[in-house]
Amino acid sequence: MEELQKIYLLNIDDTQYETRINRKFLKRKRYKPIDTNKVTAFIPGTIREIYVKEGQKVSAGQDILILEAMKMKNQLKSPKDGVIKRINVRSEQRVAKDELLFELE
Repeated sequence: MEELQKIYLLNIDDTQYETRINRKFLKRKRYKPIDTNKVTAFIPGTIREIYVKEGQKVSAGQDILILEAMKMKNQLKSPKDGVIKRINVRSEQRVAKDELLFELE
């Protein structure tokens, strides 16, 4: 059985279009711009070493910590110049994917 769908009007480059949007599209995960002040774990693993302290100035590309995953040691670097606002992990802590590791100012 086909469900009735609402018709949406879109205006793109001064041209009006009619379209139907399904429920799956309406429930999708919305785009969220990347916040370069917050660095998250790209893979689950264990924090092995932290090279910086809160309040310390860092430059782009400077080593911040080591995240070990599947016996591979990944060095996470600062994405930009700034000051370490907060470190949300400690050495030997297990972290999940997308967990917030540290914040910059």
